[in-house]
Amino acid sequence: MDGTEVCRRARELELGHRLVMVALTGWGMKEDVQRTRNSGFDRHLVKPVAPDTLFQLLDDLDQGTLTP
Repeated sequence: MDGTEVCRRARELELGHRLVMVALTGWGMKEDVQRTRNSGFDRHLVKPVAPDTLFQLLDDLDQGTLTP
């Protein structure tokens, strides 16, 4: 089972709709980003992730602008 399937299954659960899920992949093509969004991920990050990107993600979570 890959991460997209885990995300899909988690979103089917009652708790899954309250989780913020972030995909971390080695692929950043448009199709890859769309695939993770279609699976239910809230954000898609590509490795290696710059520290500024992670800090922004955490700030978005803290500010409530990143929500499921």
